[in-house]
Amino acid sequence: MLIAQDSSRYGEDLGEVDALAALIRALGEIDKLEWIRVMYAYPTHISDAFLSAIAETPKAVKYLDMPLQHASRNVLKLMKRGGTRDSLERLIARVRERVPGITIRTTFITGFPGETDEDFNELMTFVRNCRFDNVGVFTYSDEEGTPAFDLPNKVDPKIAKQRRNILMKEQARISRRLNRAKVGETFDVIFEGLSQESDLLFQGRLQGQAQEIDGHILINDIPENLEPRIGDIYRVLITQAHEYDLIGEVIA
Repeated sequence: MLIAQDSSRYGEDLGEVDALAALIRALGEIDKLEWIRVMYAYPTHISDAFLSAIAETPKAVKYLDMPLQHASRNVLKLMKRGGTRDSLERLIARVRERVPGITIRTTFITGFPGETDEDFNELMTFVRNCRFDNVGVFTYSDEEGTPAFDLPNKVDPKIAKQRRNILMKEQARISRRLNRAKVGETFDVIFEGLSQESDLLFQGRLQGQAQEIDGHILINDIPENLEPRIGDIYRVLITQAHEYDLIGEVIA
C-alpha cells in the first residue's frame, strides 16, 4: 500500500516526472508482491502515465483513492482547491476510460464554511452522476490554525450532520446496486481470517476493498480439503450483497 499526503506527487521534490507510475511498474516486478494499492492521490495530479501504470501492471489493483472533498465550485474555491463539478465528472470519466473496471473511492466534507443548500445539492447531483464504489463523508469541524477556521458563514453542526446523513443514505443506495451486480461473479480475494462480525464467518477483501476503510467479503463456506492462510489469495464466488459488504464462498 502506497500512501502519502498526496501520493500522486511522489518524486516531485527530486525533479522527477511521473515517478509514481515508474514506482508502480518497478514494484510490479517484485515476485513476492501480489497486490499494489495507491491511496490518497489528489485529483489535480492524475496523469495518463499514472493511469496507464495501473492499467498495465498486473499486480497493481484497479483501485483509486482520490479525496475530492466537494463538487461545488464555490466550496472547492473556499477549500483552496480547483475544479468544478463538470471538470471532476470529466476526470472520473477519463479514469474509467483509461482503467476499465476500476474501483473509485473518494471522501467528502459536509458543512464546510460557506456551503449553501445549493452547494450541497450540487454535491448530491455529482454523487448520483458518478456512482462511486466507496465513499466516506465527514462533517466539518473547526480547528485553530487552519485557513478555514477564520472563514465566515459557518454552517450549523446540526445541518452539517443532516447533510452527511442524506449523502450517506444516497451512497448506500448506489453501493447496494453496485454490489448486487457482483452476485454470481468470482473474484480474487485476500483472506483475513475470522470475521470481525461473527466467529462463525471468515472475511476477506477483493481488490476494490481497501483495508479498514471499505467493506469486506464475508465468507460462509470453504472446501473441506482447504486450510486457508491469512494473506493468501483465493477465488471466491459472490452469493449475496449488502450495502457495503458481500457474502461469498471459496471455490479455489
